[in-house]
Amino acid sequence: MDNPDHRSRTREVLEWTEAAFPELEARIAWNQPVFTHHGTFIIGFSTSKKHLAAAPEPAGIDRFAGEITEAGYDYTKQLIRIPWGTPVDFSLLKKIIQFNIEDKADCETFWRK
Repeated sequence: MDNPDHRSRTREVLEWTEAAFPELEARIAWNQPVFTHHGTFIIGFSTSKKHLAAAPEPAGIDRFAGEITEAGYDYTKQLIRIPWGTPVDFSLLKKIIQFNIEDKADCETFWRK
């Protein structure tokens, strides 16, 4: 990442995720940081020129679509776009991650089926 502000924001989100959810395992997959729990995907992050993307799988996006919109973020079926100039809504991110941990507690596969 060339932009130091983007690098700092990304580091902040990754470090926050590790601190808020120490039970998650951080690793690199598909050239991006992802967090797993008991071998199942919980959330991944990626960057682009215009935003930091959070990818919690479609179930997490569907469950919180209204709150994602209220936070001022755009989203697709697969990811939430957090524009670089917009504050990160950590309380929303926490709800999404917690939802995935609880919803996938009995999941035995990496992705939801």
